[in-house]
Amino acid sequence: MPKLKTKSSAKKRFVLTGSGKIKRRHAYHSHILTKKTTKRKRNLAYSGVIAGSDEKRVKQLILS
Repeated sequence: MPKLKTKSSAKKRFVLTGSGKIKRRHAYHSHILTKKTTKRKRNLAYSGVIAGSDEKRVKQLILS
């Protein structure tokens, strides 16, 4: 059976941490920033963690 390739889109968007969690970036932080409050933009800048319900699906994309 051939090796499975990692999805390029997932490779660019997610990072696997040492403890096995998956880090992600927040959406809506790339453009039209003038109407967003400073607090909202600051919170979007920080990275988040993937929800538990999505973990299995994302790990398949990254670790395949």
